[in-house]
Amino acid sequence: MTMPAPVPMRVFDLISHQLAHHPKPDALASKVDGLWKKISTQEFYDTVNHIALGLAGIGIKKGDTIANINETSRPEWNFIDAAAMSVGAVHVPVYPTLTAEDYKFIFNDAGVKLIFVSSDALYKVICTIAADIPTLQGIYTYDKITGVKQWTELREAGKSQSIAELESLKANVAPNDLATLIYTSGTTGTPKGVMLSHRNLLSNALTCTKYMKATAEETALSFLPLCHIFERLMINMYIYEGCSIYYAQNLTTIADDLKDVKPNIFATVPRVLEKIYDKIVARGNGLTGVKRMLFKWAMELGHRYDPQINHGAIYNVQLALAGKLVFSKWREAFGGNVRALVSGGAALQPRLARIFLAAQINVCEGYGLTESSPVIAVNRPDGGRNRVGTVGEVVEDGEVKIADDGEILYRGPNVMLGYYRRPDLTAEVLDKDGWLHTGDIGEYTDGYLKITDRKKEIFKTSGGKYVAPQVIENKMKESRYIEQVLIIGEHKNFPAALIVPSFTNIKAKFDHEGILLEGTDAEIIGHPAVLALIDREVARYNENFAHYMQVKKFTLLPNEWTTAKGELSAKLSYRRKVIHKNYEAQIEAMYKTEPATEKAVS
Repeated sequence: MTMPAPVPMRVFDLISHQLAHHPKPDALASKVDGLWKKISTQEFYDTVNHIALGLAGIGIKKGDTIANINETSRPEWNFIDAAAMSVGAVHVPVYPTLTAEDYKFIFNDAGVKLIFVSSDALYKVICTIAADIPTLQGIYTYDKITGVKQWTELREAGKSQSIAELESLKANVAPNDLATLIYTSGTTGTPKGVMLSHRNLLSNALTCTKYMKATAEETALSFLPLCHIFERLMINMYIYEGCSIYYAQNLTTIADDLKDVKPNIFATVPRVLEKIYDKIVARGNGLTGVKRMLFKWAMELGHRYDPQINHGAIYNVQLALAGKLVFSKWREAFGGNVRALVSGGAALQPRLARIFLAAQINVCEGYGLTESSPVIAVNRPDGGRNRVGTVGEVVEDGEVKIADDGEILYRGPNVMLGYYRRPDLTAEVLDKDGWLHTGDIGEYTDGYLKITDRKKEIFKTSGGKYVAPQVIENKMKESRYIEQVLIIGEHKNFPAALIVPSFTNIKAKFDHEGILLEGTDAEIIGHPAVLALIDREVARYNENFAHYMQVKKFTLLPNEWTTAKGELSAKLSYRRKVIHKNYEAQIEAMYKTEPATEKAVS
């Protein structure tokens, strides 16, 4: 018999809260062999408790760290997340796309005791570095693999343990205790562990429930990586409100899963919306006759839409008609029931926001950092509080001020404890008064926060992945055939590069091989042999980086960047804005088509 749960104070309390207030037959669901396998709230609660007892049984105690890597979102992640925290352990979720060297650094920095992996492929990767992680005591898998420990062994072992013992362990976990370590890329390329407490995570989740208003009668689709703080926030909100969570099979099945699940709410990154929009436009451009004319007409109306502006009766009538004839099909593609769609992780193009809102697909853009658990500001799905081009109003339990240089400073209960074992880096972003220095430049517009620039050079792709350009540039410049290189990709779907070749070394190489490169430098950069050489060099250095950081396209330039043209500072460092402006046409040309090697957003 479960007693009514108080307001959650630790992350694992969320499940108790759902069991007491919104017990569901499908708290979690994932597709197995073509059918949705549903897990009730009671099963969720019991499974977490049994795994927690299993962890305690093998010696996992408060303060120990447990890593978790999975390719696709699955209920097992939730089990491990809550079970680890229930015994006071620290959950370290990690992306499945990192290099073995990144894994080794993170696991040693965090001192992980156990590693959970979802598949045989990941298990084999971790096995190659296991001997280099002195603290590691065991590896468990989600999938059943012959001869390898599976998470179910912990669950079964825990079934024979006393629940009273677990309640004692839970009681020893305080709201301000460290709950999770999330490693993010730094400007030096070395990952740094963001320390988030139970209070950090819950304060943000419980505040945001007031805005998103998910209910126990609703269903959510989840497809973003669960190691990403944005999706993790959404999951915590769903559990608290009793909203059923259905996990997409993978990123390539999102379209089918949307139609199947018919969700009321979900979170996304702009890149997913861009892909959906591109497919819609491609399909519309393939129409003929009257259907094509209607599609173009609806698109024109949609791009003019603004929820804060009344364009008049004629426009409203036209938009309503376009909604029935054209946009209704868009809504069907999203399942037909979407009430709120939250976009985060990167900047959303206003033109996309306008047209989806015109189609009555309620896109709400938000903003935050891993260091703020993550939401600092967010647009609201109702009450006319959704303003295109802004990231919404600041959350009510937080406060923002704009520094003299325009940087956004934030303070609130969701701000991290600091960077793990790095007080020096912590001091750079958290001042003595508790203000988090975000590194973003912004302004208020009628009470709404607007991001106008980035103070720091590290950027995000449209898939929400952080890329540290200097790390890649420094590596690429190790090539004797590359004189200068600038990595770009802010809010784009992949990193690309502007490269000034080392003409002296290139000419010398081909002269040695009996190949005469004639013409000016501007002509030489178009020579097939030169392009092939640089392509090989880029590919070679790409091997040092995770897929999302790899350069997918490059453009060769004939002239070096100089201080005379304002492209270099007095210290000879890149003035990125100037270079971007000077080569705007070349940059845009690289992003007009997808690279042949580009994969789905991960």
